[in-house]
Amino acid sequence: MTILVTGGAGFIGANFVLNWVSQMDEMIVNLDKLTYAGNLQSLSSLKGDPKHVFVHGDIGDRPAVQKLLAEYRPRAVLNFAAESHVDRSIHGPQGFVDTNIVGTFQLLEAVRGYWQGLEEPGRMEFRFLHVSTDEVYGSLKTDEPAFTEGHQYQPNSPYSATKAASDHLVRAYHHTYGLPVLTTNCSNNYGPFHFPEKLIPLIIVNALAGKALPVYGDGQQIRDWLFVEDHCSGIRRVLEAGTCGETYNIGGWNEKANIDIVRTLCGLLDELAPAITRNVINQATGKPVEHYAELITYVADRPGHDRRYAIDARKIERELGWKPAETFESGIRKTVNWYLANQEWVKGVMDGSYRDWVALQYGASNA
Repeated sequence: MTILVTGGAGFIGANFVLNWVSQMDEMIVNLDKLTYAGNLQSLSSLKGDPKHVFVHGDIGDRPAVQKLLAEYRPRAVLNFAAESHVDRSIHGPQGFVDTNIVGTFQLLEAVRGYWQGLEEPGRMEFRFLHVSTDEVYGSLKTDEPAFTEGHQYQPNSPYSATKAASDHLVRAYHHTYGLPVLTTNCSNNYGPFHFPEKLIPLIIVNALAGKALPVYGDGQQIRDWLFVEDHCSGIRRVLEAGTCGETYNIGGWNEKANIDIVRTLCGLLDELAPAITRNVINQATGKPVEHYAELITYVADRPGHDRRYAIDARKIERELGWKPAETFESGIRKTVNWYLANQEWVKGVMDGSYRDWVALQYGASNA
């Protein structure tokens, strides 16, 4: 038995692949375009493992996907592939349309043809699981209840709008063609192998380098935080027992303001990697840093910044018996410890050397 994962060299996808290989006996075929956020160094521990097959490719290349499906005959396809950074979507929305909408369409068409050609019981047992985000629901006021699966879609950025469009396509392929789909909408993930443009890894990396810790606006934007390994276990549970055509919200039950996240990280770094011991110098003033919170810097808010997200994850707990294993306190400590112990991975991302392998293997145009 085999599953096909798209986007399996990205942050969430790589964690899913690593967890799958460590916990399951089933082969996993990993299709990734290796854009800037696709990092094969995250999967270096799987080198030579026969249960993991990496394929460099694009979900928008329908013939290539069709060839993979015909060769490996997966029982399920899990779609993690997406452009996912809001700031990047504001400055360059075209790539988000190309990957999140057009790419998902091409993938669905390839999968539909493959599924329709399966014989029973394979056709009945096949699943297409689409991984999405809580950002499709829009923004909540402070006193509003958390997003449920029935919440109206109100995306406010090019990123969330393209993810909403992909969700609608997946739903339509179920209701129009009968494709057995599952959709998950997750809250903000954090954990190992997170590309350092996102809040938590950015704060860790900048603090250790004595750089400013940028906080948008007043820092009171609220997000629900989900440890990535919990997200992966939730996805496995939905794949295993979810009802076709249904959506499942996967959340961490951890609503936190951005400024509180930053202060928590500063406190943990003060404990685990004291600035004075590491001789951290404030790059703005040239003076030694005593406490990392000294580096907090408020910057202009980004356009259309959603104020609050919150996930109501009672459906997946009620119907599938899943709930997160980590508290925010335990998960964030694991995350900080991982970054401190994996400075070579961080360095490779920051200086771009993680791209060298891609350029060597596939040509400079892919780097």
